[in-house]
Amino acid sequence: MKNVEKYDRGYFMPPVTSMNWAQKEYITEAPTWCSVDLRDGNQALVVPMTLQEKLEYFQMLVKIGFKEIEVGFPAASETEYTFLRTLIEEDLIPDDVTIQVLTQSREHIIQKTFESLQGAKSAVVHLYNSTSVAQREQVFKKSKAEIIDIAVTGAKLLKKYAAETEGNFKFQYSPESFTGTEIEFALDICNQVLEIWQPTKENKVIINLPATVSMSMPHVYASQIEYMSNHLNYRENIILSLHPHNDRGSGVADAELGLLAGGQRIEGTLFGNGERTGNVDIVTLALNMFSHGVDPKLQFENILEIIDVYERMTKMKVDERQPYAGKLVFAAFSGSHQDAIAKGMKWREEKECEKWTVPYLLIDPKDIGREYEGDVIRINSQSGKGGIGYLLEQQYGLDLPPKMRESFGYIVKNMSDRLQKELMPAEIHDIFVKEYVNIKEPVEFINYKFTKSDDFQTSISIRINEEVDEIKGEGNGRLDAISHALQNKLGLDYTDLVYKEHAQEIGSGSNAVSYVGITAPDGTVHWGCGIDVDIMTSSIKALFSAVNKMAVSIKLPMKKEILS
Repeated sequence: MKNVEKYDRGYFMPPVTSMNWAQKEYITEAPTWCSVDLRDGNQALVVPMTLQEKLEYFQMLVKIGFKEIEVGFPAASETEYTFLRTLIEEDLIPDDVTIQVLTQSREHIIQKTFESLQGAKSAVVHLYNSTSVAQREQVFKKSKAEIIDIAVTGAKLLKKYAAETEGNFKFQYSPESFTGTEIEFALDICNQVLEIWQPTKENKVIINLPATVSMSMPHVYASQIEYMSNHLNYRENIILSLHPHNDRGSGVADAELGLLAGGQRIEGTLFGNGERTGNVDIVTLALNMFSHGVDPKLQFENILEIIDVYERMTKMKVDERQPYAGKLVFAAFSGSHQDAIAKGMKWREEKECEKWTVPYLLIDPKDIGREYEGDVIRINSQSGKGGIGYLLEQQYGLDLPPKMRESFGYIVKNMSDRLQKELMPAEIHDIFVKEYVNIKEPVEFINYKFTKSDDFQTSISIRINEEVDEIKGEGNGRLDAISHALQNKLGLDYTDLVYKEHAQEIGSGSNAVSYVGITAPDGTVHWGCGIDVDIMTSSIKALFSAVNKMAVSIKLPMKKEILS
């Protein structure tokens, strides 16, 4: 590409190696989650949420299980100020939920922030100022000492106004643009703020290290976090918080490795909403933990309801490939994938497995309110017999013989290819019924009776060309006797009669389902299905369906004289 020479790495490595995080295998417990949807997320919307929308969104976050929720920058706008006062005055904040507000290190802003918090039962006041080389040189045009003075002055003002305001307050400091800040300077400014606040075991302080702009590979961010965790003063009285953005598409990886490196708290949003490429996606982070058997302490059992509220409030869409939440993330169109999933599901049922190990499915879709039939097995021209058979069995109680499943699979794939569309389960069922079930043309089954001597003898009433006839046959079984009667009457030659039956227990009542396959002289197998409340009748209807398929295939003449 052109102009590559204008770019360089803008991050700073720790002065010593900080790689102990790499020895850890996985995250063993959930961090403290802080939703910043109502601040970072809201300020990134084309049309920010109204007061009522923010209230509904807040209630959803509480229902999901967030114990810390950033509700805004109350000194920045009247809307955010009013929202905060509404939450406090109408007692809408549960006792176990802490709200968080943002403030710059400027006295009039800090003063108004505490005015907005009057009477808050539990609130985090989040102080920040930018510390990166680019911000210091280009935006503020201040020295390191002047930047430290901004932070220290703000820390003192937080203590002053907290003491004068009714409420219960905790403090948080962010060296904003941390990833573009020299690590030793970031450590120095944080420690100087900590000296003002002097956190204790009973009154801990949050130090938040944001990837305001993601500038490195995730392992670099982890090393930066580990170095800070190891060298911050008052470490045992600090909650180390991470706030990754997603500029490089590595927000989730940054957060996960940052947690291994000493992070204890995550600030992020649902589905990664936020400025530019967004904040870290808390849904993905939480469900990644869930997939490892770690309780994330957030409730995503009804992910579709959460998506509905999110899309209505933000006017944004959850992408079809968004991890866990997207419409297609559990979908398998590939025949081999569908077959593996179907077999894995069956194996799981047979073995009564406690652990989830189904191929291609990281978690059980049902655990987050998704369905196997509509979300997992999706049918198009790339699909295979396994997935198609699985859908028919799960939704309609039809357990086709393997060879019939294969034959029907080609019919469905060809139909999807011709229509250039995905086929829904109801459409697939309609195709199956039309192709195989209780086929009455050209020969319609009406009734039967049997007698038994050495062999089974049968008399069958049939209708051809609207005329009724009775045919007779015998064999070593009832279906064999009827088969011989049909072959003799119609002059058909077939062999290798394949038969399967089962109860259909899906839907109202329980029907008997039978499948019959017959092989023509040229090797072609013709399949039929019969469904009836009576098992023998369903078997006969299946045989008639298969015979009718063969008769049509070979263009057997059905003149009136065939009845003579």
